[in-house]
Amino acid sequence: MDTLLLLKAALLGIVEGLTEFLPVSSTGHLILAGQLVGFTGDKAKLFEIVIQGAAILAVVWEYRARFIGALTGLGRQRLANRFALNLTIAFIPLAVLGLLFNKAIKAHLFNAYTVAFAFIIGGIIILVVERNPRRPRVMEVDDMRPLDALKLGLAQCFGLFPGMSRSGSTIIGGMLFGLSRKTATEFSFFLAVPTLVAATLYSLYKERHLLAAADWGLWLVGAATAFVSAFICVRWLIRYISGHDFKPFAWYRIAFGLVVLASALFGWVDWSDAA
Repeated sequence: MDTLLLLKAALLGIVEGLTEFLPVSSTGHLILAGQLVGFTGDKAKLFEIVIQGAAILAVVWEYRARFIGALTGLGRQRLANRFALNLTIAFIPLAVLGLLFNKAIKAHLFNAYTVAFAFIIGGIIILVVERNPRRPRVMEVDDMRPLDALKLGLAQCFGLFPGMSRSGSTIIGGMLFGLSRKTATEFSFFLAVPTLVAATLYSLYKERHLLAAADWGLWLVGAATAFVSAFICVRWLIRYISGHDFKPFAWYRIAFGLVVLASALFGWVDWSDAA
């Protein structure tokens, strides 16, 4: 297989792993990164599905004790039942809206310009929330009520807009609704599992005609780098939020969006094929 193509796969895997769980939008970064390295088209879309699944495995591995405990305690333990119920409730809004509008969103919003504007708007929202902090009333994931889960599920729906960030929408929404920073962040990790596993399996089924044995090397390289970088990122983020806020991510989003818009305006980069 082409060495350059494998290097592109490794780079995009790292981009996916580092951005999937940060409030910066992995979809937005992949759209732009894919255009910059010239990796676009149907094969690229299938590749993105594969590396997204690998990033999710990193969360499952990091929190394997939590997930195993929830599965083995389901139906017998109150906390396990509450955890499963909350994940189910939070998962439903995005699942419904995704099925209804996913095709239209991909057709009309997957481009560099909407991503850039979403980056900027999302960054401004983070700054507003961080500068007007609310005293949290929910300090642990196990203390969340079904209504809290529903609110976070609705907040996650803003992540359907490319560039807004699924994790960012969930975390910032959680903070607005009274969850501590740690609780909102951890629940966004947990919620990513059913959400992205369902999205990955659905997309793989729809794009199954693109599966080819010749691409296994490409997928393995991308999946491996996505898993490792996501695992490192999840561990780092939990440590980071213990003493820091999300303002640096907000300024990064705004700067990144402005650079993309400037590059398009002055003709530095042709983003016309970014999709």
